[in-house]
Amino acid sequence: MSRVRDRNESAWLLTPRGAFPTQLREQMRRFDDEDEVDAVIVGAGAGGSTVAQRLARAGWKVVALDAGPFWDPEQDWVSDEAGSHKLYWTEPRQIGGSDPVPLGSNNSGRGVGGSMVHYAGYTPRFHPSDFRTLTQDGVGADWPLDYDDLKPYYEQIEAELPVAGEDWPWGDPHNYPQRPHPVGGNGEIFLRGAQAAGIEAKVGPVAISNGRFGHRPHCIYRGFCLQGCKVNAKASPLVTHIPDALTHGAEIRPDCMVTRVEIDERTGRATGVHYVRDGRQRFQRARIVVVAGYSIETPRLLLNSASARFPDGLCNDFDQVGRYLMVQGAPQTAGRFDEEIRMFKAPPPEVSTEAFYETDPTKSYKRGFSIQTVSPLPITWAEHVMAQGHWGRDLRNYMSDYVHWSVLGALCEFLPLPENRITLADQKDRNGMPIAHMAYSQCENDKQLVKAATAVMERILKAAGADEVITINRYAHLVGGARMAASEQEGVVDRYGRSFAVPNLFIADGSVLPTQGSANPALTIMAIAARTAGYLAAA
Repeated sequence: MSRVRDRNESAWLLTPRGAFPTQLREQMRRFDDEDEVDAVIVGAGAGGSTVAQRLARAGWKVVALDAGPFWDPEQDWVSDEAGSHKLYWTEPRQIGGSDPVPLGSNNSGRGVGGSMVHYAGYTPRFHPSDFRTLTQDGVGADWPLDYDDLKPYYEQIEAELPVAGEDWPWGDPHNYPQRPHPVGGNGEIFLRGAQAAGIEAKVGPVAISNGRFGHRPHCIYRGFCLQGCKVNAKASPLVTHIPDALTHGAEIRPDCMVTRVEIDERTGRATGVHYVRDGRQRFQRARIVVVAGYSIETPRLLLNSASARFPDGLCNDFDQVGRYLMVQGAPQTAGRFDEEIRMFKAPPPEVSTEAFYETDPTKSYKRGFSIQTVSPLPITWAEHVMAQGHWGRDLRNYMSDYVHWSVLGALCEFLPLPENRITLADQKDRNGMPIAHMAYSQCENDKQLVKAATAVMERILKAAGADEVITINRYAHLVGGARMAASEQEGVVDRYGRSFAVPNLFIADGSVLPTQGSANPALTIMAIAARTAGYLAAA
């Protein structure tokens, strides 16, 4: 624990009762727009907060701009499912393609901490095979780095969050800093059904403190992980990296919508970013620009930063910006049991299996999927039931039966396709910036994975004794759009997140991922951001 504190003191900077230290925000260093800071960071989510904290510790003058509020968990977050929708990014966007993806609560965050404020807290690593799917399986793309390049950063971030879970047997076998949490009713169903079906399952890994960590309190199993953890037991950058960034001199500037990256046409270098705050256009000068807006807003910003040198969008000489966008197929299967399950009385993700993660040569599809407990609260459960066509009396019956249901969710590795992309629409937002158009279509491999994952979830629930199962198809997570590659003909940034076209422009968010695996991406995004920050600090 002392080694963690030596590189990130955030958990010890919270108040003794675990609240966010408001004095850090009130007393934080503030820069003027005219000041040329060492780095301006666009976005204060998983990637941006990690870079800000690392660079501030290295003595850099850092400003992180975020389009949303600087949240105060005690004041802003409520133990109410409907009252938490303000955490989501709800600015207008267009969707298209043959399989359009609904955008909102399950793939975008709004405010300091980003989507990790309302993620479920599940933090598995990618597998070594994820970094070489083209070579190994003939699909997807090879990363310009290997698993071993990221492994030390995985270990650092797991300790800083911290992550709790059983020893992990899949991918690169490893253990976690904290012991696994006790299992609730939904987890018990998963473990029972998996054992009966001959499928290995484990508890964790979740970035939710199992016991006190610094001044962070332990989890109280209230089930509101996706609504913002009011007690700060669940890790998000707001409590795991922002306090340390502030105490080392970084400025976190909320309610700032960045609209454009400025380029010096003579030198070809970025000079800062244009942004809107309180309805006023402003410009922050910087020696280095780090974009961490995630997989819709990052391509949108680059495309909107067109200039004489980059007529088709910044860093888009080879039409790579916005391409290879990926979501994960995320079907959810529910099973009804005679006994009461009360799935809400635990973190939503508590038990998982990665037994189907790798390519199975006996199957007709490539790559695979993972399965975990998901435990929707009542409003989300109602959406699940209505998706089956149940209304009126049937819906009321299902809702009154809520405590008898168990729900599992899969994450299926959809493949990166060039036609799945972000472009700029004709419509503009309230800041006069073109909104993003997201086109998405599934390939046959994607569809086969969803069917296979659904069949396994139904098998587990029936093996556990379910007398009824229902499934809905949905999506989760969002990566790609500015991927890292070996050359600018194949991607936007290199193995350190540095853009090929602009030497002092870096990208440090999920948009740089060439493939997505069957794992939740938050841990990998933070690890990549920590690696990029280390490269910058050393350089």
